[in-house]
Amino acid sequence: MAADVSRVSYRPKLLLFAAATLVLVLLALLPLYIGLYQTQLLTYGLIAAIAALGFNLLLGYTGLLSFGHSAFFGIGAYSVAFLLRDAGIRSMELYILIGLPIVALVSALLGYICVRHTRIFFGILTLALSQVVWTLAYKFFWLTGGSDGLRVARPDLLAGMFTFTGGGAFQRFISAYYYYVLAVFAICVAVMWVIVHSPFGKALQAIRDNETRAAFLGLRIRRFRWVAFLISGTMTGLAGILWVPLNGLTTPEVLYWTFSGEIVFMTLLGGFRNFTGPIVGGPLFTYLKTYAVATTEYWQLLLGVVLVLLVMLLPTGIVGALSVATAKLWPKEKSA
Repeated sequence: MAADVSRVSYRPKLLLFAAATLVLVLLALLPLYIGLYQTQLLTYGLIAAIAALGFNLLLGYTGLLSFGHSAFFGIGAYSVAFLLRDAGIRSMELYILIGLPIVALVSALLGYICVRHTRIFFGILTLALSQVVWTLAYKFFWLTGGSDGLRVARPDLLAGMFTFTGGGAFQRFISAYYYYVLAVFAICVAVMWVIVHSPFGKALQAIRDNETRAAFLGLRIRRFRWVAFLISGTMTGLAGILWVPLNGLTTPEVLYWTFSGEIVFMTLLGGFRNFTGPIVGGPLFTYLKTYAVATTEYWQLLLGVVLVLLVMLLPTGIVGALSVATAKLWPKEKSA
């Protein structure tokens, strides 16, 4: 009997691991069948998924809606630009190793201020602080380049094993960087999965569902929220670090509040009350925005209509709606 129970308890985990492995293999094979431009778009989508995954720890699991995550994304991007310009560093690994502590420090400082409030007050405070960061980047043009931004050259990968100069450098960079981002994406998904299924993640969900009851159980509410804010901002900053070498330029636009809105949009698109929602929403939003911009000059209106329809028709997001439909088609058998 014990062996049967153990086999049943491990079966969902094995199925999940098999599904994740299959998706990872498919993503690894895709560049062989799609063009260079599509590979570049997919790379942007994976980076967006990392940003949304970090953001969702705060929204979906902690219940705090931030409108200031563009600040962490932009700080990660500007950290790379400063390291290249001022220190001459061209290693992607050093960008990550040095940039992540910088983003984590800023996340810790802003989080210490923001988590003292909840609901709309939290959202307004994160928005205000991110706008302060945007203003500093925009006004201190002697440091950040102002509206012109800072250019970022193609970095070396894997401690200089892969360099990109000479003929065909751009094509080789896009192909190699896709797999680099895919590897980081897989690590981020695994780390976030462990976090949200750990006692810490369960505590965050308890705080989200009933803060008063969680406080009576002895949970230190503000500290848990602060740690969640720290992790969330750091992962979003990692997305910014990965984004800027691919984009080749960072400007204050990535710090503006509208970019925070895009992170919220992609999380809502996939679904913020489940783990895979942001992973799906990031690439979908990337393709949606790209083709909307290419289709009409009123692309912002088009995205707004999509958002309104999404909230009205699919309040749980695409993944949430698919989960509900799957549960109705294949209901779980009730145990005797």
